[in-house]
Amino acid sequence: MLFNKIFFLILVFYIVRVNTIAQIEYGSHHGKYITIFNSKVYYEEYLPGSKSVKNTIPLLLFHGGMGSIADFKKCIPGLSNKFRVIAIDAPGLGRSAFADTALTYSLMARYYSAMIDQLKLDSAFVIGWSDGGISGLLLAHQRPDKIKKLVAVGINRTLDGLLGMEDAEQTFLNPDWAEKNMKQWINKYTSLSPTGNWKRYMQECKNMWMSKEYFPKQILDEINIPVLVCIGDHDEVKMDHAIEIKNSIRNSQFCVLPNCSHFVFSEKPALINRIAMDFLAGQ
Repeated sequence: MLFNKIFFLILVFYIVRVNTIAQIEYGSHHGKYITIFNSKVYYEEYLPGSKSVKNTIPLLLFHGGMGSIADFKKCIPGLSNKFRVIAIDAPGLGRSAFADTALTYSLMARYYSAMIDQLKLDSAFVIGWSDGGISGLLLAHQRPDKIKKLVAVGINRTLDGLLGMEDAEQTFLNPDWAEKNMKQWINKYTSLSPTGNWKRYMQECKNMWMSKEYFPKQILDEINIPVLVCIGDHDEVKMDHAIEIKNSIRNSQFCVLPNCSHFVFSEKPALINRIAMDFLAGQ
């Protein structure tokens, strides 16, 4: 009889817990603002679990281009059971304001570096996806004093490292095309953004994405922290390009996610969480 009552209470707790997680609107959930280089940057923290978790190294999440904190909505519940998760809206995206200067990968890395200092983090892990992973590489190069490990997912260093970008300027990076074909993205962007100026973001994003080289290869050669490079087996990042990045980072590992595109955090959240947490927990 006692066993049945205990089992029932555990079941109720589990159902409440699952429903609570499902109802959280990540990217719009009691976040905070911090001012960096005269711009307000929005972030959210998640730390359910025991007091012992609070003493672990914080985990920073850097989302992809044209996205927001919500890119990680399927992964945050699992990650926050192990880490103090700090998910950040990049400048000009989500609820964060634009920077004073045009968006670049270097600028995003500088913002994240300044945020680490303002939050007074002794050290941090990083999971970065796509644009967030590229800026994560630059941050790892700049701040080995703070960044202990990086999981970089779906990253490229040059424009020719991507598949299918030939028509990007005429399609999804063209405001006229976007107004007709990307209404859902535009509505989401304007509902979150302090300015709603999606055309400005698209122009800055286009300039950044269509650059032939995002940063010199020498930066990869000089990264000393452990890095896990991940790619989907049918990612838009070319496989040989991702392998070249991995081989240029001396203390790195490589992982190909099966049956997965560029959008690994929505397609395979449990898998990428398990792989990332295993890497971050290792010595």
